[in-house]
Amino acid sequence: MYIRLALGPVLYHWNRDQLLDFYQEVAEAPVEIVYLGETVCPKRRSLRWTEWLKIGQMLKDRGKEVVLSTLTLVEAESDLSQIERTCRNGEFLVEANDTAAIHVLVENGRPFVGGPALNVYNAQTLARIQQLGLVRWIPPLELSGAGLRTITRERHPSAPEIELFAYGRMPLAYSARCFTARAHGLTRDHCDFICGQYPSGLQVETQDGQHIFTLNGLQTQSGTTLNLLPHWLELTQAGVGILRISPDARNTFELLCRIRNALDDGKAPDVSDLIGDSGNDGYWRGLAGCM
Repeated sequence: MYIRLALGPVLYHWNRDQLLDFYQEVAEAPVEIVYLGETVCPKRRSLRWTEWLKIGQMLKDRGKEVVLSTLTLVEAESDLSQIERTCRNGEFLVEANDTAAIHVLVENGRPFVGGPALNVYNAQTLARIQQLGLVRWIPPLELSGAGLRTITRERHPSAPEIELFAYGRMPLAYSARCFTARAHGLTRDHCDFICGQYPSGLQVETQDGQHIFTLNGLQTQSGTTLNLLPHWLELTQAGVGILRISPDARNTFELLCRIRNALDDGKAPDVSDLIGDSGNDGYWRGLAGCM
């Protein structure tokens, strides 16, 4: 079984030049699917809407499947307007990260990808959302391998594709409060876009020096890196056909090349030297996520 690679949306606040340079490299990278857009904070607008669409068209011309991702936390009418614009783009498939996006997509009769922030933990919920237009599903990060196998045990030809968040810092929670700003004594309304100083997030350590969380504006991530790549055979047996790699400011392209080469050779990708921490796969094994 050929496993496709997907590059998730950039979760951090990178400036315009960083984003433009990054996606120029993505165009040549061994990845089949690319997700674009801001999913964390609506204040982050390094790129204009027309620039995101231009990047999407450039990647499409290079043979990539492009998906536009929506915000995960919707708090204001302006957030909803941003979601509506994305869902009605008319060109690219959309990843819905909130039920508000699903509502707009259903109104417009558009198929969609169900993002990992949706609360889909059983086959009945998955089937219901599929009736609304779901064509690809990214399971929640807390769902164990056993739980996923239970859902996919009786897969049929019309079942949605399954894409698994396989590598990167795990998004654990979203809040109306910006914790990166708070760490600098700032409020969200006057944050000075301080999160831009942390292109891979702000580390949070316990008193004994354990890297327990990573702050990314409104988003709290895991301290260590999720790495399900050693389980690649088990993932395919559970119905996974696409592995999502979450972009980072370090090693993303070396990582993608190494993963693609290993999978093509029928081997488990070894990226331990690129992680920079011990890695974790606890949720997949039915344990605590930090393990």
